[in-house]
Amino acid sequence: MTTTPRTLSEVNHEAIRLLAEHIGVVDTFRFVNQFTTGHGNYTEDRHALFDHLTLDEIVSAIEKRRASQKDDKPA
Repeated sequence: MTTTPRTLSEVNHEAIRLLAEHIGVVDTFRFVNQFTTGHGNYTEDRHALFDHLTLDEIVSAIEKRRASQKDDKPA
């Protein structure tokens, strides 16, 4: 049995079509987005955002945000 190899574009198109058919469009997008490359330099961005903060300040900000999110949820 001889088959002609498909292009990567054809393989990707077929894979996305099959995923969407079996798990739905929304979950297909969620799955594919795991593998998309971001942009920028994470290390430089992290230093620019957080170098002026201590670890305790970062933890405190996270805890405050979590507490406010709990307060915003309906009971």
